[in-house]
Amino acid sequence: MATKRNLQVAEVIKRHFSEVLQHEGSYVYGIEPLVTVTKVIVSPDFSQAKIYLSVYNTEDKQSVILKMEHEITRLKQALAYRVRKHMRRVPDIAFYLDDTLDEMFRLNQLFNRLHEDGHMGEEE
Repeated sequence: MATKRNLQVAEVIKRHFSEVLQHEGSYVYGIEPLVTVTKVIVSPDFSQAKIYLSVYNTEDKQSVILKMEHEITRLKQALAYRVRKHMRRVPDIAFYLDDTLDEMFRLNQLFNRLHEDGHMGEEE
C-alpha cells in the first residue's frame, strides 16, 4: 500500500516528466512517436521510480523505450531541474512500456468480430 507521500511524489514526477518529454522527447526519439506517461510508481524509500509509458504512431514501440534508456542521464537531469523545489533527491528512473490501451483496443476488435459473426448471442 502506497503512503500519501509516495502518491504525491509519484504525481509530481508524472507531471514534470510529461513536460520533459514535451521539450526533450523529439531530440531523443524523433518527432513521429507520441509518448505519454500513464503511471509512476515510487519505491517506499523514494530511491526508485518506475515510469510507465504509452507509445503511439509507431510500430516499433520497444525501440522508443530503448532510445530513452540510452538518453536516461539527459532525461533525469531535465527532470531534476524541474522537481528541485519539490524533493531533495531525484530517484533513479526506469522506463516500462504500458500496453494497456493496445490490449484494450485488440480485445474490442475481437469482441466486435465475434458480435458480427453472431457468436455473442442475442441482445435484448
